[in-house]
Amino acid sequence: MKIKFLVASLLFAGMSIVGLESFGQQSKVKKDIGLQLYSVRSMMGSHVDPNGYNTDYFSVLKKLADMGYTSVEAAGYRDGKFYDTTPEVFKKNVEKAGMKVLSSHATKTLSKEELASGDFSASLAWWETAILAHKAAGMKYIVTPWLDVPKSVKDLETECRYLDEVGKLCAKHGIKYGYHNHAHEFQKVADEVVMLDYMIEHTNPAYVFYEMDVYWTVIGKASPVDYFKKYPGRFTALHIKDHREIGQSGMVGFDAIFKNTDVAGVKHIFVEVEEVTNDLEAALKESIDYLIAAPFVKASYSK
Repeated sequence: MKIKFLVASLLFAGMSIVGLESFGQQSKVKKDIGLQLYSVRSMMGSHVDPNGYNTDYFSVLKKLADMGYTSVEAAGYRDGKFYDTTPEVFKKNVEKAGMKVLSSHATKTLSKEELASGDFSASLAWWETAILAHKAAGMKYIVTPWLDVPKSVKDLETECRYLDEVGKLCAKHGIKYGYHNHAHEFQKVADEVVMLDYMIEHTNPAYVFYEMDVYWTVIGKASPVDYFKKYPGRFTALHIKDHREIGQSGMVGFDAIFKNTDVAGVKHIFVEVEEVTNDLEAALKESIDYLIAAPFVKASYSK
């Protein structure tokens, strides 16, 4: 009996060790998941905030890195600076926190005169300065986050030529340029063409990629997967978003989306949280934990 008990004890101990090792490995799972810093605008500040940007934002970045986020997509570029700090300081702060500088949302809207004439020289001069600042910050991507629905297909065609010109300028400096959708791009322009379809079909893949916001696509009554298949290879990045915390609503088919990332051409994913149930930090943690635990989310999309 003593021998049997000893053997059983050893087996149990062995299984416990294996179990602990397995648990330890599971808790150390790491995936390349970025965060769009618009998610933490209440902590980082913004140019529309009466108090401006929070230049002491390192502690915010450190919290994000500790949660498991591995890179950032900025939303605080203005007048050559990021969150009122120089590009070099921004890069240093992100890397010191343990993340990578990867992307940034920035844009220069065409004036009425530029739209009418097709002469983008004034806006392209603005972009030249902006691109150099982004390069100094270590950015690999710049993304335009918004374009109003144009009044005519002719205006939309002009906007597409503008996107191509900005993309060319970015390429000259070794940066890739993209466009991020909301829900309104799934409307028809002048009852003729679907805005996003026209944009994808009338911009050069060598100069313009698309960053699909999967939540806004669903809100726009479109299917992310259908777009991946219709325009393979055009979606270099995705905004992973839900009504609140990721995976909370059940309205976005994340499993189907992630199973089709190869055909989409996805290289990077960014969490964006716009609304939360209660606490923002808890929502950010819940969102990345959902993606880390999800078996359909790869460890990396850039390899």
